Amino acid sequence: MSATSQTDKLVRMANQIAAFFRSYPEEEAVAGIHKHLVAFWTPRMRDRLAEYAPQAGARLDPLVVAAIASTSDDPGPIRPATYDPHLLGAGASDAG
Repeated sequence: MSATSQTDKLVRMANQIAAFFRSYPEEEAVAGIHKHLVAFWTPRMRDRLAEYAPQAGARLDPLVVAAIASTSDDPGPIRPATYDPHLLGAGASDAG
């Protein structure tokens, strides 16, 4: 999959999340989108979307742009060993 099609997929998914939160007050919507991205997206996915946001224009929902700009030190529930190959075997799986 090319980088462009991966970015397109991330934009589509982020806009779907924004559509879910559209009926919330703006502050709650932005916070909800941010929490969702932190909880369910890998840092690489979030970084790719953040890199694309300045050039996205109307393709990216303004709520998503605001959520990306939100700052948080919370790494989310995804264990670093899941997305960092240097930590392979350091608890990436909860199996057995």
